[in-house]
Amino acid sequence: MDLNELGASIRAVLDDKTSAREEGLSNARSATRSCGNAIRAMHRYEMDVASKLLDDAQEKLDSARSALSDHSDIYHAGFLHDAEKEVAEARITYALVTGAGLPTPASLGLPPTAFLKGMAESIGELRRHILDLMRHGELERCEELLGAMDDMYYLLVSMDYPDGITMGLRRLTDVARSIIERTRGDFTTSAIQNSLRAALQEHAAHLGDGPR
Repeated sequence: MDLNELGASIRAVLDDKTSAREEGLSNARSATRSCGNAIRAMHRYEMDVASKLLDDAQEKLDSARSALSDHSDIYHAGFLHDAEKEVAEARITYALVTGAGLPTPASLGLPPTAFLKGMAESIGELRRHILDLMRHGELERCEELLGAMDDMYYLLVSMDYPDGITMGLRRLTDVARSIIERTRGDFTTSAIQNSLRAALQEHAAHLGDGPR
C-alpha cells in the first residue's frame, strides 16, 4: 500500500468516526434540552407536556447511543454520560412529583452511575417543587417529598466507592445534603407560621362569637 492509499484508508475511518460523533453529540444535546424543558413543564404542572418531552429525550438518547455503538472511545468520552444523567434526573423528578413509583436503572436502560448522579440532582428540583407547595399551603405533601429526599440521600451516601468508579457522585451527594437541610429548615418555618396563622384565626373566631 502506498501513502496515498494509506491516507485514504485512514481518512475513511476518521470521517466515519467524525460523522458518528457529530450525530451522537447532536442527539445527546437534544436529549438534554428535552429533559430541561420537561422539568420546566413539571414546575408549571403541565404533566402531559412533560411526559411527551421525556419520551422525546429517551428517543434522542437511544439515537445517540446507536450512532456511537461502533465507537467505544467516543461513546465513553463523557457527553453521552451527561445526557444519561439528565434523563435520570428528569425521570426521577417526574416520578416523585406525580407520585409514581421510583424508576430503576434497569427500567430506564441507564448505567447505575448516571442514574445515581441524576438522583442526586433531582433533589434540587424537588426542593423547588416543595417551595411551591409551601406557598399553596400543601404541607402534608411537602413532608412526604422531604421523606423521599431523605430516603434518596441515604441511598446515595451508602454508595461508598472511589470517585473513579462513581464519577463525581460524592460531591453531588454533599450538595444534595445541604439542599435537604435548607429545605427542611424552610419547611419547619412554614409549618410554624401555618400553625400560628391557624391559632390566630381560631382566636379571632372565638372573639367574634363572644358576648355583645
